[in-house]
Amino acid sequence: MKQTLQLKLSQHLALTPQLQQSIRLLQLSTLELNQEIEQFLQDNPLLERDEPASDMTTFTPGGDTLQTPQTVSTPAESETTPATDSADEMNWGNDFSSSSGSGNSRDANDENDTDAGEIQAAATSLSDHLLTQLAMTQLPARDRALVGFLIEALDDDGYLAQPLEELLDVLPEIDDAYPEELLEELHIALRHLQNFDPTGVGARNPKECLLLQLAAMPANSVQALATEIVSHHLDQLAARDFARIKKALGCSDDALRDAQTLIKSLNPRPGAQYSALDTRYVTPDVTVKKYRGRWTASLNSDAMPRLRINRLYADLLRQCRGSSSSGLAGQLQEAKWLIKNVQQRFDTILRVTQAIVDRQRAFFDHGEVAMRPLTLREIADTLGLHESTISRVTTQKYLASPRGVYELKYFFGSHVATDTGGAASSTAIRALIKQLVGAEDGHKPLSDARIAEILGEQGIVVARRTVAKYRESLSIPPVNLRKII
Repeated sequence: MKQTLQLKLSQHLALTPQLQQSIRLLQLSTLELNQEIEQFLQDNPLLERDEPASDMTTFTPGGDTLQTPQTVSTPAESETTPATDSADEMNWGNDFSSSSGSGNSRDANDENDTDAGEIQAAATSLSDHLLTQLAMTQLPARDRALVGFLIEALDDDGYLAQPLEELLDVLPEIDDAYPEELLEELHIALRHLQNFDPTGVGARNPKECLLLQLAAMPANSVQALATEIVSHHLDQLAARDFARIKKALGCSDDALRDAQTLIKSLNPRPGAQYSALDTRYVTPDVTVKKYRGRWTASLNSDAMPRLRINRLYADLLRQCRGSSSSGLAGQLQEAKWLIKNVQQRFDTILRVTQAIVDRQRAFFDHGEVAMRPLTLREIADTLGLHESTISRVTTQKYLASPRGVYELKYFFGSHVATDTGGAASSTAIRALIKQLVGAEDGHKPLSDARIAEILGEQGIVVARRTVAKYRESLSIPPVNLRKII
């Protein structure tokens, strides 16, 4: 076979390091972005934060300082917004800005009081709370040791999940007492524990927890009936089988209603209030307000990192050009890339958000019932971007509006056909189902089939099983569990 040389032209897509970084930053959440930037700041001396109070001159050639536009508007709307905006828009703007220190003092004080209470509750664990009470009792040392042993065996809800017989096997040796005697002592120690605060602690199941709380209440007819229901008819009460309960106990509707109200006021998780708090806060990337009758998106300055090139190192690098400065030159280029990509990230988020807001104006005006169907492809075609880019932008990115804080993904949803040939958003249908259930007669709640019929009368064609799926996604119980006495 004869060997020959051939030239062949081909095209292939190559992702440059700068493009790879841009894609990675685009899909990060605000928290992840800040963590990524902190790592860059530690690794690259030519990159620093642009603090507003700093007197240093910002290094700006080539757009190396992050200057993100605040709003998206048409040329006609780019004029300065007058101070005569509607009162509700201005009031909401003040409320939103209060998160950074402004707002009326009363609200700020209320927030401080709430936070202090939560911190105090979380600082005292259930075990510490019970051991403090144990230390103030007059029990003998042996009984105190057994009660302390049971306290350590409680779960986060205050329940003693393990049987006493199993705990007996892991009980440290106290003396030469027989197992039967130790088991009896554990039962006595458990009764001591069940007299501690919060009432219901030390219960071995929800029924016992409720009975302990009922036993601590003043005796009356309602308390007696509630105790009987919890003791023998708790499953029927959970299933709302009121007819069987009334037949078994011979009580009236009013008496059963009072007993049910009392039972619902009990706490089935008495130890949960002492569990450690796991509060997670969301920093919105974009805010949406109404100016001159148009909903406009603007970037949240609190979520935007301000970066710049370190002027001192940049000047040194400019004066000392050569092989010895090649490392710093590379870091300078990386810093410029990061600043540009962060800028591009927020520009893209703002463009996508504004496109979403333009299509969901009815939602911001009227709420969930006015949500229209929207797909990623529709936004991608409008902005000339790829569908995968829209997916990255809308994941773990949030907007704050007068109606609340929402993930951008929230505004996308499937559609259901209508009789008029149009389409209704699944979010709007869920809102309608929630409204129908909220306005129903508790004595005759609406079935899924009836809800489907009502939606059909409004021109929305939806099957019963679809109603059931949407109802379950809203955590609305079925018709038999919504019935009241």
